[in-house]
Amino acid sequence: MEGYIITTECYIRRGDEILFIHKGGTDMNSGKFLGIGGHFEKGESPVECIVREINEETGIKREELSNLKMRAIITFVNPKYEDEYIYLFEADYTGKEDPALRACDEGELKCVNRKDVFDLPVWEGDKRMFEEMFKDNEFFTMKLVYDGDDLEEVIVD
Repeated sequence: MEGYIITTECYIRRGDEILFIHKGGTDMNSGKFLGIGGHFEKGESPVECIVREINEETGIKREELSNLKMRAIITFVNPKYEDEYIYLFEADYTGKEDPALRACDEGELKCVNRKDVFDLPVWEGDKRMFEEMFKDNEFFTMKLVYDGDDLEEVIVD
């Protein structure tokens, strides 16, 4: 495919758990667990985009998040889909209610223990991304090259 898309994604921590969307539908992410996020709207900064997407998908408001920070830029290349450039964030949830109990139009929200995320049905490259995210708090860039569902190459800078 020609062209590219620019998105944001955030992994929201609540203690030892991370909030995911178990995606429904029939697109490329159907059946997979993903962080919260989505496409930019015209004129948005990465932070404005991720704050809006978090609120739209989970109902979580900005004031219910602490330590929101950009951790990486991920380049997703797959001849089956448009290239995707993902601004990757993480944050801590400070709200009172369980965020997994909130409604989500894009799938089912689930809090998963950090030690179990490698066992989830995710893109294979997401496991490499989690390894980098869990190492330390340094910013990184990562290029994930796929052929269909097969991860062919990972480049971390």
